[in-house]
Amino acid sequence: MRWQGQTLDDADAAALPGLENRSGIVRSVTTPEFAGMTFHEVLAKSALNSVPGPSKMPFRWTINPYRGCSHACVYCLDPATLILCADGRQRALGALEVGDEVIGTVKQGSYRRYQKTRIEAKWQTTKPAFKVTLADGTTLTASGDHRFLTDRGWKHVADAEVGQRPHLTVNNRLMGFGVGPSSENATLGRDYRRGYLAGIIRGDAAIFHGEYRVGKQTRKINSFRLALIDDEALTRAREYLEQEGVKTHARQFAPATAKRRALNAIHTAAAMNVAAIEALVLTPASPSLEWHRGFLGGIFDAGGSCSRGILRISNKDPELLDLIGSSCDLLGVTHTRERARTNGVTDIRVTGGLPMRQRFFLVANPAITRKLDVVGSAVKTAADLRVVSIEPLDGDRELIDITTGTGDFIANGVISHNCFARGTHEYLDVDGGADFDTQVVVKTNVVDVLRRELRRGSWQHETVALGTNTDPYQRAEGRYRLMPGIIAALAESGTPMSILTKGTLIRRDIPVLTEAARRVPIDVQMSIAMYDDELQHSIEPGTPSTQARLDTVRALTDAGFRVGVFLMPVLPHLTDSIAAIDEALRRIKETGADHVVYGALHLRAGVKPWFLQWLEREHPELLSSYRGLYPGSSAEAPKAYRQWLARRMRPLIRVHGLEARSEPEHDRIRGMGRVQVGAAAAAVVRPAAPMLF
Repeated sequence: MRWQGQTLDDADAAALPGLENRSGIVRSVTTPEFAGMTFHEVLAKSALNSVPGPSKMPFRWTINPYRGCSHACVYCLDPATLILCADGRQRALGALEVGDEVIGTVKQGSYRRYQKTRIEAKWQTTKPAFKVTLADGTTLTASGDHRFLTDRGWKHVADAEVGQRPHLTVNNRLMGFGVGPSSENATLGRDYRRGYLAGIIRGDAAIFHGEYRVGKQTRKINSFRLALIDDEALTRAREYLEQEGVKTHARQFAPATAKRRALNAIHTAAAMNVAAIEALVLTPASPSLEWHRGFLGGIFDAGGSCSRGILRISNKDPELLDLIGSSCDLLGVTHTRERARTNGVTDIRVTGGLPMRQRFFLVANPAITRKLDVVGSAVKTAADLRVVSIEPLDGDRELIDITTGTGDFIANGVISHNCFARGTHEYLDVDGGADFDTQVVVKTNVVDVLRRELRRGSWQHETVALGTNTDPYQRAEGRYRLMPGIIAALAESGTPMSILTKGTLIRRDIPVLTEAARRVPIDVQMSIAMYDDELQHSIEPGTPSTQARLDTVRALTDAGFRVGVFLMPVLPHLTDSIAAIDEALRRIKETGADHVVYGALHLRAGVKPWFLQWLEREHPELLSSYRGLYPGSSAEAPKAYRQWLARRMRPLIRVHGLEARSEPEHDRIRGMGRVQVGAAAAAVVRPAAPMLF
C-alpha cells in the first residue's frame, strides 16, 4: 500500500512532513497512551493483497492492516540529563548535537568497557515521563519506553501498555557510576571563578615581593607567574583573572625536552595586579559550595592526577591539604589523606572507584581534559545504583532521543540504550530514520473493504495469511481493534486463515478465534526465536518477552488451537548450539505447542548492513565469521551450513515430538519456513528496534 493508493483527497495537517497533500490520509493522531508515536489513519482501496506470481511465498493472499510497527521502543530522556562526553566531561543532553563525541560501551571479552562514539541522530518528542531514583541519590527522568542496563540485562523504565516486557522494579541495580544526589554541573559563576583561582594559584603559582638597588635608589619588585604544561588550565586562569580586572601576559616558560612537554606561563609585574591576585585567592570567611567546587577544580589542575584508576591531589601546605579535605567532605567526595612522603608532599586520594572519581569531575569541573579520560576502563559498578523508586510525573515532558555508533551512551552516570535510526519505511516514501517505529499507517476501513472484497463472485476462498509483513497484533492493535473484524469477516465468508505474530495481544481475541475456528481452518503461529533473555532484549527490545510469548502459546493451546512456533531465524554461533536448541525446544514443548518450524538467518538486501552493525557492536568477535557466511550481496546462509543445521535440528525436533504434521495445511505452513526467515531476519537486523512481526 503506497500513499497514492488511498482514496481521500484531504490530508490532516499533522501528517508526515512532505506528505500532507498525498491522497488518502484521513488524519494523523497522537495519544498519551502511545506517547512518541503518530498514527496516520488512511482509507484503503483494498484489503486483500495478492502476492506476485513469481514470488516464492506458499500463499497467494495477505492482509496487512498496519504499515510500520508500534512494537517499537522510543527511548527518551530529559534534556537536562548529563551525558558523558569523549573529553571526560558531562554535558546536558539538550546542548549536544549530531557529530559530537560521547562515551558509549563495547563488549571486550568478559568485560564491557567505555568507548568513544559519535551522536548520529537527535530529535525531540513530547510524552509522559517517569522519575527514577537510585540509592546513591542519582535521579533519571525518562519515558517508560527508555531502557537502562541492569545487572540482569536491559530493562525498560515501565511495563508495556499491552503485553509484557522487561522493566525496572525496586531493587534492580543499574550499571555505571551514577552522579549522586547533585546532578547539576557547577554553575561557573563568580564564587566558582574565585575558588578556582584560589586553588590553581595557591597550588602552583609563584608570587614574589622583593627589592633591588639601582645606584642610591631602592626599587620594589612584585611579580606573579603561573607556569603549566596544559594550556587549558592556563587559558581558564587568564580569562578568570581578566574577568576580575587583572590583565596578564602569556609567554613560553620552558621549551620542550625529550622527557617533558613545553611549559607556558602567564605573568604580571604590576604591583596593583599582584596585590589584586593576592586578595582574590584568600579563603573567604564563609565560602559557598560553589567556591569549594572551584577550589577543588583549581587545586586539581595545579597538583592533581588521575592515572590507573587513582585520583589524587598532592601538596605540602597543611592549610591547603585541610582545605582540600573539607571541600571534598562538603561536596560528598570520599577521600583519604595518606602519610607524607620523605620530601614532605602529602597525597589526598579520592576513594570509591570510578563513581566517586566521576562525581569529583562533575562537581569540581577541572579544566585539564587529559586527566578525565575513561576510555578503555571496564564498567564496574561500585556505587549503590539500586532503584529505590519509579514515579510517574504529571503531564507530558519535552524529551530527547539520540542515536550513537555504539548503540548506547552514559546518562547521569548510568548506561542508557539509545534509539536506533534505520531505513525500513522507504516503501511509504517517508523518513528512513525512526519512522518505522514512530509513524504507523493504519487502514482504519480495512474490515469494511475486506467484507466487500470477500463478497465478490470471483473470490475463491483461498487461505489468507496475516502477519507476513508487519505484526497484526502489534501495540497499535490495542487501540484500533481491527483484527476481531478481520477474523470474523474471513470466517463468515468461509475463508481459511493463518496468523503469524509475536504479540501477546492475540490472547484478547481467543474467544473470536474460537468462534471462527468452528467455521474455517485457522493456523496460529507464534514467532519465538531467542531463548536467552539478554540476547532477546538486545535484538528485539520492543517485543514481549520470550516467556510472555510462551505463556501465550499455552493459552492458545489450552483453548484448543494447534499452535506452531517459528524458531527462526537461527543465528550462527549465537543460537545454533545443541544446548541452546535443546533448551528452546524443551520450553516450547512445555507450552503444548503442536510443531516447530526452523530456518537459518536470511539477510535480505537492505537489512544486512544493520545486522552487521549490530553484530559489530554486540559480538565483534563473530563479525569475520558472518562475513564469511554471508559474503558480498549473499542473503542466504550457504548450503553447507543449512545442511549442517538440519542434521542438528531434525533429530532434536523429533525427540521433543515437535515435527510438523503431514496434513495439507501444515505442509503449507512448513513450506513457509524458508521464505519466512527473510521476514524474520528483518527483526534481527534492526539492532535497537523490535522485530517486524
